[in-house]
Amino acid sequence: MKLEYILDYGRYVFAALGTALVTLLGGWDKLLQVLVLFVVTDYITGVVAAWFEKRLSSEVGAKGILKKLLIFAVVAIATSLDKMTGTNEVFRSLVVLFYVSNEGLSVIENLGKCGVPVPGALKEAILKLKEGEKNA
Repeated sequence: MKLEYILDYGRYVFAALGTALVTLLGGWDKLLQVLVLFVVTDYITGVVAAWFEKRLSSEVGAKGILKKLLIFAVVAIATSLDKMTGTNEVFRSLVVLFYVSNEGLSVIENLGKCGVPVPGALKEAILKLKEGEKNA
């Protein structure tokens, strides 16, 4: 009985923290979903590329995770700026698209290091996203 109580309490705490985090990040919309996908994919492909190149390092991996967490801190800051200025997710959208393009380019580089071909249309789409970011 006590274990069930502890597990239930843990679920409530986890749900509350998750809700607070998603709220801080501006909601669980398509932009955030794509960013999470790209960040996770970049980390995984980075680890695989490092393994292929025989330079896998736990210290580098830990720093990589911290950098990924900082990306979400910047998204939270941009979300706060939007709320403060009354803009309709302008800063958040720009920040998320910036990081999606950066992470996308990194994924392509990592795949290349692993010898995985990347469709030209995908490369072009990410490069266009990156170019759009420069014009913003």
